[in-house]
This record gives sequence, structure tokens and C-alpha cells, in this order.
Amino acid sequence: MAGPKWVLSESAVEAIALGRHNNPFDVLGLQQSGKTWVARCFVPHAEEVTACTLDGKEIGKLAPRGKDGFFEGQVTPPGRVPLRYHCRNGGGAWEVTDAYSFGPVLGPMDDYYIGEGNHLRLDDKLGAHLIQHEGADGVHFAVWAPNAERVSVSGDFNSWDGRIHVMRRRLDTGVWEIFVPGATEGQGYKFEILGPGGVRLPLKSDPFGFAAELRPNTASKVARIDGFTWTDAGYLAERSRRDQRRVPMSIYEVHAGSWRRGRDNRFLSYDELAAQLISYVTDMGFTHIELLPVTEHPFDPSWGYQPTGLFAPTSRFGDPAGFARFVDKAHAAGIGIILDWVPAHFPTDEHGLAHFDGTALYEHADPRQGYHPDWNTAIYNFGRREVSSFLLNNALFWCGKYHIDGLRVDAVASMLYLDYSRKEGEWVPNKHGGRENLEAISFLQRVNHEVYGQHPGVVTIAEESTAFPGVSKPTNSGGLGFGFKWNMGFMHDTLNYMKRDAIHRKHHHNDLTFGLLYAFTENFVLPLSHDEVVHGKGSLLSKMSGDDWQKFATLRAYLAFMWAYPGKKLLFMGQEFAQWTEWADSRGLDWHLLDGLPHLGMQSLVRDLNKTYTRIPALHARDCEGEGFEWLIVDDYENSVFAWARHAGDGKRPVAIISNFTPVPRENYILPLPKAGRWHEVINTDAQSYWGSGRGNFGNIEARPEPSHGKPASAQLSLPPLSTLYFVSEQE
Repeated sequence: MAGPKWVLSESAVEAIALGRHNNPFDVLGLQQSGKTWVARCFVPHAEEVTACTLDGKEIGKLAPRGKDGFFEGQVTPPGRVPLRYHCRNGGGAWEVTDAYSFGPVLGPMDDYYIGEGNHLRLDDKLGAHLIQHEGADGVHFAVWAPNAERVSVSGDFNSWDGRIHVMRRRLDTGVWEIFVPGATEGQGYKFEILGPGGVRLPLKSDPFGFAAELRPNTASKVARIDGFTWTDAGYLAERSRRDQRRVPMSIYEVHAGSWRRGRDNRFLSYDELAAQLISYVTDMGFTHIELLPVTEHPFDPSWGYQPTGLFAPTSRFGDPAGFARFVDKAHAAGIGIILDWVPAHFPTDEHGLAHFDGTALYEHADPRQGYHPDWNTAIYNFGRREVSSFLLNNALFWCGKYHIDGLRVDAVASMLYLDYSRKEGEWVPNKHGGRENLEAISFLQRVNHEVYGQHPGVVTIAEESTAFPGVSKPTNSGGLGFGFKWNMGFMHDTLNYMKRDAIHRKHHHNDLTFGLLYAFTENFVLPLSHDEVVHGKGSLLSKMSGDDWQKFATLRAYLAFMWAYPGKKLLFMGQEFAQWTEWADSRGLDWHLLDGLPHLGMQSLVRDLNKTYTRIPALHARDCEGEGFEWLIVDDYENSVFAWARHAGDGKRPVAIISNFTPVPRENYILPLPKAGRWHEVINTDAQSYWGSGRGNFGNIEARPEPSHGKPASAQLSLPPLSTLYFVSEQE
């Protein structure tokens, strides 16, 4: 004899119990069959279930269907309301609030903008959000998995049973969502996905997860990131008024896990870094800290360049609030924070984005487009609007939620070219038959357009090693729209020069002059980055030629040369005190070296270079404009001497710089100058306080109206060995 119409079919009950029902919201929770209200739930291990309203009013007892934990029965609710179940078995009693009796959180406008790829606050909609919904506290989960047959969220709140919270599919967007009442902050979770054909995938971390477990565990964690009290409103307002090309920018590049270690070689926390690193950077006169990627990543030696959690500050150093405190304290000290951002590729760890819903979702399916041979990683499908939207929203997220001052975008060259690191036949041309990745170019232009439009004062910096045109030109004139580009040519040419024995440098004079031919074609940052002090390359100090004294002297002269050269500055940690050994991510820097005068002298010089660069407008105000630079001596090959002037362009005092890259002191050397009068010696890298020989000009030189090298004035000076000197005109 057939049962009542409201009784669920055996096949549907079995699908629920097996976790294979693709739309449980149609059958679970509070349902109406004609004029009859029915409650259905799946509560494993329960033997008795009574349905109640949220305020505790009993509305009916439910009957079990088999032994798997499925219950159903007629109820008498006051209307369509959320339900709570009183459950009991031989071990005791407990309560379960029914996720399937709550309505959706996302709405049609979310569907529209998500589907269009123009939703610019995706982090407010996807991921895990602590909310109050229809009278209950809990967490709203949402994830994009359009090709999945079923998606559920499993975690600490349901004993990691993927059958309990199967999500609601929003048909127009491929987004799945569910509100889990009773889920709380700090709980771990992942998504359990059945891909095409019902294949169960490895549990996936949340692409929009705001926090993660400490590796080697890989679960996402429910985190509240909107409750932090910021104190940097004044800093942000002042930042928004800056023309970043015309202000000092001296960047200290830091790997947070190895700048300094605590006892037993442990990582410092975000709060410890805030206390120690920020004060150190302030004392040293740097204007910015650039952090190697701090987005969540599973493998320490990747240094963060293979991230699996783009929306989560890594748990190695603490929680999201700790990272926010770090940024806030940096701003209180006037220090900007730049994040190394990695949108070019992602690792193929099974808990990450790779084949996220059982298909090539975030990556290209064709390995000629979707596989990166250099790093054994997957390449984002920039032509898919949901993927480019995911990355765009991530860039905006760090600038908005964490008040980041800049994004240094990693591996831009690999994004721009379809044949990057590929042989003939291993890549797919664009629609015009060319090698440019048109989708990646459009993506980068969009990111820069939105970041600069929504967050005034924030900078974007491209690590781009080719001659791709217009990297730092505005998007409205066809450029990529970055604020700055790393000058890889400067780094390569100048380090090659410094490695040579001094006696041979006269044959390679152009290594230091060639860069001025293109120095103003882009807005450049001059990088002496982590890439130059790892993988057997040695430290900066070890690259310098000569004996130990010459190595220190050459490095001092080189750094002062760089600080006076057009372009913003970047120095990787440890090089400011001339670390001997190359960087190792597994331990802290060799801070004990500062007990030695040569290293202490190098640190003192870098401190003075930063403060001089910041204090004197001529050294920074026209870093990106040709009128700020003037050669004084460009052709003294025999002596390996270079001299130039820097101008602020508004009548402020010019600075004359002269470098001698031989160990030979030169007395009565004629320095052409743009004006007569007294010039103060403000930097001399040969000063005894820097562990130099102490040669110099007693603090001043006098320029007479005697033309030289086409300049109206000149001065005689003492030019120390392996040195760089700065002179500032006494007159405006």
C-alpha cells in the first residue's frame, strides 16, 4: 500500500544518505506538500529527532527512515521558518539547527555581476563569512564550481562529514552556497566536490579562504577580517595625494620567515615583526617594506611563490588580525607595505585550484597554454572572465581589506608571452598569429586600472625582464598601466661590471653608461633583489672583485652609485650590512656580523644613503624624468670614473655625484659642475666611519667659473679609491 504523498522516495533517501543528491534543498528542511508541512533531516547517529522552531517551540516528532540518520514527519510550524532539531541516542542528547530550512544569502544581482565578471567585491560574497541570517548566527559558505555534480562543505562543525551540508547550486553562475548555522570563527573546513561523472575529488581548500591551517595541514579556517580597528586614516589620506614618481621610494625587500628568527629557530610572529622589523626599517631610513609573498603556501622553500591561498595571510606568522596590526603599525611609522603578488601561475597541489571541480577550471586545459615548464605549475586562464575576476578581486582585496600600499607583480614576462620558456611547437599563437598573450595583457591592464582607480596612492610594480613596450605607461594610451617596472638591465649590467677586476673595468665602461639610454622610457625601480643572492650566486659582497678591503669598498661605492642613479631603490635584506654568505630561507640573517667594523660601516652607509636620498629633492624628485639627470663625465674610460648631476627641476639645489671604480686615489681631479660656488660633500663612501681609508675633501669643494667638459664651472677634488662622493650646491 502506497504511503502519503509527502513521504520521500527510497531512491532520494538513499541519495541523501550517500551524499549524492545534487539538490537537497528540494527535499530537506521544511517542505510543503499540498496543505501539509513536512520536515526532513539527515542527522547521522541520531535515534530520535524532534522538530522545533528556533525559539524552542516543539512542532512535531520525526520518524527514522532506515538506520542511516534520515528522518521525516509532519509538523505544524507557524509558517516557513528555520528549524532546530532536538536529537537523542543512547549516548545523550544534542541540538542541530537545520541549514536546509534557511533561504539563500546571495541574490540575483550577485548572480548578474558574478556571471558578467564585473563583481568587484567578490570577497564579500564568496568564501566563508560569519553572519546572522534569518535569526541565527553561523557562517555563509560560497564557492565557484560550475562543472561539479555536487559540492558540500565539510569541517569541524559537521565532523568532516561531506553528506551533511551539501550546498545549493545557483544555476546561472555555477556558484554553490549554504548557510551553516552554528558554525563559528576559527573552525576548519574544505569543500567536498563530486566532479563530472560523480568522481569524488580530493578535498579542496577555499579559493577565497581568509585564513588557513598551519602547514602541513591544508584546511581553510573561518576567519573574521572586517572587525579590525585601523588607525591609519591620516596616513592613507596623505598617501592619496602623492605623485609616487616624485617622492622617495627606498624599498627593503624582506622574506618574513628568515629576516630574523626567534628561539629554537622559530618564525617571528606578525606582532614580533611589527615590533622589530618596522623599527629597524625606520632607523635605516627605508620608506617601504616589500614582503616576499605572504599569501598562504604549503612549501617553505617556495618562499611563497607557489601560493594556494591567495586571500589568506600565511598562518606561519599568526592570524589575519596579526597581519593587519603589522600593516597598521608600519603606517604609524610612515612605512609603506608592498606585497609580492603572484597571478602568473599556481601550484598543482591536490587541495588547491588545480582541476578544482574536476575540470581545468582556473587553468587552461591545453598544457601548451596551461602548464608552466619552469616551475612545474599551472597557468591561469586569463581569458576566462571568472578567473580574471578572481585575480582582480584578489588585488583589490589586499589594497582594501589590508590597506596595502603596493603590489609587486611577479613574473610578468611569463604572462605576456605565449612562447615564454617554450620551444617551437610547444605553444599556441594568439588569434593574430603572434606570441603576445592578449588575454593576459587585458587582464593586467584591468588590474592596474581598477587598483589605481579605487585606491589612490597605491602603486603597482612589474617584474618584467623584456623590452615589452609601455609597461609603466597609462592604459588609456595603450600601456599596461603599472606604476613602475623593475630595471633588470641595470641590475645585470652593473653587477657584471662590479664582478670584474678593477684593471679590466676600463674595457667595459659602457656597462654603467648604457642604462641611461633607456632610463626614462619607463618608471623604473632599481632592484638588488633576493634573486641575486640565492642558488649559488653568492651574496652581493662576494660578487665584488678584489681582496676583502676592495670588496667592501667596491660594494659601498656601488650602493652609493645606485642610490644616486635615476630610479627608485630596492635592496634585499642582509645586503645593507654586507652579509658574506648567500641568503638561506631556513635561518635568520647573520646579524652577528655587525660586531665587525666593516659590516657596521656598510650598514651606516646605507642608513646615510637613505636619509640623504630622502632629504635632498634632487636625488628623488625626477627619478623618472630625463630633465633630472645630467652627465658631467661619461668618457673617462682609462680611470673608470663617472660623474653626473641630479636636479629636482624646480630650482632646488643640484647634487653632483662622482664614482671612482679603481683602487687608485686621484688627487686634483677636475670635476665639471653646472654652477660655480661652494659644494658640500654629503656622502663619501671612503669615510673612516664606513671602514674606508678616510680620504676626502674636508667637507667642501669650491667650483670656479672655469668651463670643463662643456659645463660652466669646475672644481679640483681628491677622489678616493673605490669610492662614490655626493656634493650638494650651497646655492638654490
